[in-house]
Amino acid sequence: MGRDISLATPSGPVDAWRADPPHGAAALGAVVVIQEIFGLNAHIRSVADGYAAAGYVALAPALFDPVARHVELAYDTDGFARGRKLVTALGIERAVGILRACRSTLQAAGHRRIGVVGFCWGGTLAFLANTRLGLPAVSYYGARTVPFLDEALQAPMLFQFGADDAAIPPDDIERHRAARPDADILVHPGGHGFNRDVDPDHYHAASAAAARRATLAFLDAALRQDATP
Repeated sequence: MGRDISLATPSGPVDAWRADPPHGAAALGAVVVIQEIFGLNAHIRSVADGYAAAGYVALAPALFDPVARHVELAYDTDGFARGRKLVTALGIERAVGILRACRSTLQAAGHRRIGVVGFCWGGTLAFLANTRLGLPAVSYYGARTVPFLDEALQAPMLFQFGADDAAIPPDDIERHRAARPDADILVHPGGHGFNRDVDPDHYHAASAAAARRATLAFLDAALRQDATP
């Protein structure tokens, strides 16, 4: 369903995975899928394919490309450590610049209805794509968002958390509620990475399914609203 493409960005060419709705169906809109710290790997490509199957053009950029190309890390201690180093090396501004390039690429292809779904580090970037780029966004367990919560939302926003996420304790979830009462917040059973179906130590099937239903309902409403002339 998907294919590799190259994006022109302020940080140079960046690879991306693009997946389109099946059988030439008209797209409901476009969704930028933002990776975790483990790179643009098979799991993230599968997530993008899933949104394409639901009717969206899905675009998942390889955000680490400006500092290290073809990164696909294991879900283990070494992968986590390298992923954190790559996040620091890339920096927030370059990451947001790549997301801006994704928006421009999709707009140039005629897509007016564009949303964002991000996971882990990508969940924080999804929030910033909302506040800085004006895109409706869904953040899955964005553990780095608290320092940015004073940034005003520019579009509909949905946060989804795991109730037992050690990286995002209940106090941090309450900080989200207090700082961003204009956002929707859902808390599901399970911990960090509950959507990661390739990682049995973190995957929570029921919560992943519930969060996907909520995400699709959010995108349907937010992107339909965004399509108003």
